[in-house]
Amino acid sequence: MTAANPAMTAAPAAPAPEVNWTILLLGFAGMVIGQFMAILDIQIVASSLPQIQAGVGASADEISWIQTAYLIPEVVMIPLSGYLSRLWGTRNVFLVSCAGFMAMSVATGLSTSIDMMIFFRALQGFVGGAMIPTVFAVAFTAFPPKHRITASVIMGLIVTLAPTVGPTLGGHLTEQLSWRWLFFINVPPGLLVLFLVGRYANFDKGDPSLAKGFDWWGLALMASFLMSLQFVLEEGSKNDWFSDDHILLLAVVAAITGPAFIWRALSYYNPIVELRAFKNRNFMVGVVMTFTVGAALFGGTFLMPLFLGRVRGYSAAEVGTTMVVSGLAMFATGPFAGRLVRAVDPRVLMFTGFMMCAWGMWDAHAVTTEWGFWQFAGVQALRGVGVMMAMIASQQVTMSTLPPHMVKNASGLVNLFRNVGGAFGLALLNTSLTTNTARHMSDLTQAIPNTDGGMTAMLAGMQERFADSLDPAGAAMKAIHGMLYQQATTLAFGDAFAMLAIGCAFAAFVTLLAKPVKIPTGAPPVEAH
Repeated sequence: MTAANPAMTAAPAAPAPEVNWTILLLGFAGMVIGQFMAILDIQIVASSLPQIQAGVGASADEISWIQTAYLIPEVVMIPLSGYLSRLWGTRNVFLVSCAGFMAMSVATGLSTSIDMMIFFRALQGFVGGAMIPTVFAVAFTAFPPKHRITASVIMGLIVTLAPTVGPTLGGHLTEQLSWRWLFFINVPPGLLVLFLVGRYANFDKGDPSLAKGFDWWGLALMASFLMSLQFVLEEGSKNDWFSDDHILLLAVVAAITGPAFIWRALSYYNPIVELRAFKNRNFMVGVVMTFTVGAALFGGTFLMPLFLGRVRGYSAAEVGTTMVVSGLAMFATGPFAGRLVRAVDPRVLMFTGFMMCAWGMWDAHAVTTEWGFWQFAGVQALRGVGVMMAMIASQQVTMSTLPPHMVKNASGLVNLFRNVGGAFGLALLNTSLTTNTARHMSDLTQAIPNTDGGMTAMLAGMQERFADSLDPAGAAMKAIHGMLYQQATTLAFGDAFAMLAIGCAFAAFVTLLAKPVKIPTGAPPVEAH
């Protein structure tokens, strides 16, 4: 009987190793705090650029590099972090990244010139970039399968909340203390991160053999491609794109080094970035989703404060009060979305999330000069709920079907595409605002004939109001021009919101290309191709 039925004598499956939840959660908490700091620092200076400009004596063109200098080197470290984690181990990479980030934060805060500040800010972005994707890798390797959704919810809250609260927190810090505390504030939580990660985050071991045959050519090609691309996206709209020689040159560099890097990564035996994850259809679809989430997240966070400041004249505190709805919606949705992912096909959640985001953005295309907190509340609620649902579901679709040895590299690629998506979205929106404001201004002025009675009466009334000025007629024309320009700017913002809505709706239908994913409840993930 035993010979006839070998299955009866087969050895029982080895039980899954017991998880020490205290150590796992404390180590993961330390990494999450570090990730929050790194993402927060992208936007924390946004509302305080005038104060920084005055503090270091920078010009209007130079001050924009405070953000650009952080973002350009960061995009190189994000994909590189996967290789470094496999080489040195996740804990060692994170500790070095956090310590370097703190040191560069202090150096940036102590800077006395714009050149010094840009240099240290670039180093801060580079070393801090490793703290972002390593958390994603830990969530899908250290946590048991049935608890990965909870980790994804936590990461989703961090990724969406940090850029949302960044400008508000930065504005209050600058008002209460000084702009230097935008950088000094990283030291206390950084010390906590070093303690928690150093003591509890021993999730894996490095493989020193990977250092043999390090692909220096691949690193050079990747750095040239990503830094050139990021510069073009960040600075292109400010410099009229390819009419600027530097933008054109770097666009050519990106067009050459991009394909060269891909060829090198696919042909070299020990590549910097493993691109075989793109053979997995769900990973490919998930990367497109993540790219769109980046554009919707950073685009919405960019458009609303800019409108409130430029059109409504809101202060940083008033902008923060208005934007808080988005953060509250994300927080409320996170746990709810985590439960839904276990019960519903993630593709359905991705589709629903992107359509909700599209709905909110489309509502905002009817924005007027009178819109404030209550008018934007519904828009932000829909966008916050939609982005959170889409992000959590897309993380599961993207990562859950990959084999464990690909997760570290894949997490770097996912975070890279989210950042590039955000840069692409901001570049497109900036260009749209500039172009459409000019177009609407032309349309408005041409629609008013010189003989229009209403305009003649308004000009006469304005001249009476400015009768005490040196040039009443000129002052009246300037006031009319300001009113028309404000209306043109508002219409251009409406066009930008509509563009985001169309992008989110497009992404919703791309989700249907993903294969069905069964969220694991106790078994390890199954590789799918």
